[in-house]
Amino acid sequence: MNKQVTDNPGLEGAELLTLVIEALQDIKGVDIKVIDVSNLTSITDRMVVVSGTSTRHVKALADNVALKAKQAGNPALGVEGEQAAEWILIDLGDVVVHVMMPAAREFYALEKLWSVGSRIEEAT
Repeated sequence: MNKQVTDNPGLEGAELLTLVIEALQDIKGVDIKVIDVSNLTSITDRMVVVSGTSTRHVKALADNVALKAKQAGNPALGVEGEQAAEWILIDLGDVVVHVMMPAAREFYALEKLWSVGSRIEEAT
């Protein structure tokens, strides 16, 4: 598990995942999927994949996740793709969030790529 060293240790594991899902649901993220990759990589434990309906929506989803995580003591370790907003990646250590336009999500098929030996859950 990736650990972030700060004065405020923030959230880990299931708590961080819950915060991410709620932040995405607050802004009406589409088709939220959680992929358990803890047995496949040491980079992160969970990947969350979600679609936005427009580049503006993708940006709003990513901004809300980053804001809520920061407020909980988990500032993003990195955010990539904000300018084009076709695919924004938010690295929160234990959880990596992929906010994508539907065409990019279909083309890159992250759920299929990471599904070998992992569990995919639909966030409700």
